[in-house]
Amino acid sequence: MHATPHPLQPLLSKVRRIARISAEDEASLLALPHRVNHVGASRYIIREGDIPRECCLLVDGYAARSKLAADGGRQIVSFHIAGDILDLQHLFLERADHSVQAMTEATLVWLPMAGLRALIAERPAIGTALWRDALVDASIFREWVLNVGRRDAKTRIAHMLCEFIVRSEVAGLGTVDRMRLPFTQEQIGDATGLTAVHVNRMLRELTDEGLIERSPGVLRVRDWAGFKRAAAFNAAYLHAAA
Repeated sequence: MHATPHPLQPLLSKVRRIARISAEDEASLLALPHRVNHVGASRYIIREGDIPRECCLLVDGYAARSKLAADGGRQIVSFHIAGDILDLQHLFLERADHSVQAMTEATLVWLPMAGLRALIAERPAIGTALWRDALVDASIFREWVLNVGRRDAKTRIAHMLCEFIVRSEVAGLGTVDRMRLPFTQEQIGDATGLTAVHVNRMLRELTDEGLIERSPGVLRVRDWAGFKRAAAFNAAYLHAAA
């Protein structure tokens, strides 16, 4: 009979990838007070303007960070997978300046900010790991600005998918040969500044070129080297930690 995984295990796994921590550090992290809840697809986890009192860890499912333009248009600025703390910045920035929404059914673990701040103060190695995690997020944001601002439509989409594949593989959530694809074409469009129709056309071109194969909710890469070339993808900005 298999033991039920600890709710904070995805966070511990990520921290281990980012920094060297001791057994005492690990035990302290797993001892953090927390509560677990489940949300449905499209449910808002954080809304712009909120003043959070807890930080939110995504332990299962997928989420997207976004901003709304004055005309109601949505720009997705990042996608998130299991092990990501969705609002680490709220430890030091009081008010949410963006929204986070579940893209699929998701399991969340909420961590009181006071407990997380105390852990960082008492366990500097964990503080360093979370600081590094925040810096990697910033690196990803910079790459997304370049992606939307300077790459053509097909390259944008391919790059976004390459990043998702690499991050998911590192987290043990799939392989190049078979990866869950939780995005709709509209969501891909909101992440790349394109219409759903344009996204559909670019995905079809990537498929026709023999680079990828799609079925409902699943992406298979048939030519990983070729797909990375089409995406102008260099994973260095992920710092082998995401």
